[in-house]
This record gives sequence, C-alpha cells and structure tokens, in this order.
Amino acid sequence: MTDTEDRITAHYGVGNLYDRIMNALRASGVDPAALMPDHLKPVDEFHIGGAEATVALLDQLKIDPGTHVLDIGCGIGGTTRLLVSRYGADVTGIDLTPEYVRIAERLTDAAGLKASFIEGSALDLPFDDESFDLATLIHVGMNLPDKARLFREAGRVLKHGGTFAVYDVMRFGAHPVFPLPWASEPEVSFLGEPEEYLAAAEAAHFQLRARRDRREVAKDFFARMQARMAEEGPPALGLPILMGDAAPAKVANMIEAVNAGDIAPVEMIFDKR
Repeated sequence: MTDTEDRITAHYGVGNLYDRIMNALRASGVDPAALMPDHLKPVDEFHIGGAEATVALLDQLKIDPGTHVLDIGCGIGGTTRLLVSRYGADVTGIDLTPEYVRIAERLTDAAGLKASFIEGSALDLPFDDESFDLATLIHVGMNLPDKARLFREAGRVLKHGGTFAVYDVMRFGAHPVFPLPWASEPEVSFLGEPEEYLAAAEAAHFQLRARRDRREVAKDFFARMQARMAEEGPPALGLPILMGDAAPAKVANMIEAVNAGDIAPVEMIFDKR
C-alpha cells in the first residue's frame, strides 16, 4: 500500500466493528440469528441518503439475475447486499480497508446472501479485462487522488457496452472543514469537481448517459435525520458506529458544507463506448 492508502485504511478501521454492530442490532430489538438484509440498512449504506439513494441510482439501470456487478469501494457490503437481494445480481465487492472486507463477508453470510469480497484498490483492480457488466462507485471518489486512473480501471474491467454508475460527493465551492466522514485530515481527502469526473470519463472512452445533482435530496435527508434525532435521540444502530467518537463533528461539517453549496452528492451514469 501507498502512504495515502495506509492513511485511508487507518481512517476507516475503527476496530471491533463486527461486535459493535451485533450489539447495536440486539439493542434495536433484532436477533442476529434471524438477521435480514434490511435490518442492516441503518449502518451499511455509508453515504448521503442511505438505502433510498442507492435504490434511486440503481433503479435507473438494467440489472437482472446473473448481471455481473463490481461494487467498487464496497465498505461493509451494504450496496452489494442490496444488489443481490433486490435484483438477484452476481456481485463482487472490493474495498481497501481489510476490516470492512472481513465484516462484509460475515454480515452477508449472516443475512443468508452470497457475494464475493476482495481486499484491493480501486486504482489497481485485480480483475481480468471485460469481466463485469456493471460497476458501481458510491461515495468513494473522495478518497481517490487519481480520477483518470479510476475511470481507466473501471473501463478496463467492464465489458463493451457496460455501465459505470457513480454517486459521489463532489465539490462546487470551498473545501469543507475537517473532520469529515471520509477524511479527518487533508492528506486523504480528494474531493473532485464534476468536471474532473466528466473529463476522466471522456478520456477513458465512457459516454455520459445521465446526471443528477442531488443537493436538495441531501438537504431533505439531513433535515429528516436531525428531526428524528431531536425527537427520539441517537439510534442504537446507525452510521456513527462506523465514524467513531468524532461522528457528530464529521456529520456537522458535512451538513454545513452541503447547506452552503460547497459540496453536493451527484449521480453520473456512464456507458463504455
């Protein structure tokens, strides 16, 4: 690993995460022995909008049973499991953080689903050329310093006519204040402007099919989250488990930047020419 990759894995690796998730499930009234994929949604969709945002992206695509999907930056496997349970896809998840990969395997098995998980870098994908019909990238590009290489690798492993579906936080103004959910220090934050993604895609022979800026969706999501917490308090099972003790500051800084118009989540769907 490079020094940057070591810093990224250190940021996400919180330790003893599987046991913490299991304990939070029990505190929420869920028996881990009867775990269903939806039980994990409060914690395993580590991006703005959660599972709603994932479905909003994926429902625009043609995904059938047997579609070969690569979930780049799969985290603890939330999107991977959704692709399997909702669409019947054949999914491989890859993530840089070893702890996330191990937990993704265990949670998927516990939920009664089957998927493959591999430890590796989005910038050096360990797969043969033209191996997948679809690749997804959901809130990952903020940790990737080389967007051009990302798109070249995605294009290499996708079949001719394959699709690359991106849902990332992108920069429209000033960089947010640290800490943030994806970075506690400047050395591992690589927020890109939409134009950077579009240029990288064009150079890698992708054609933009669809784009949606989701700032208003993000504002609504955060407003609902804050209202729910004001009324009910913090949930036992939620994303703060993944973000550690600094979770309140990370979320507050992200919300402030979204409301200021400096950052926003953006969907981009590309087809390999």
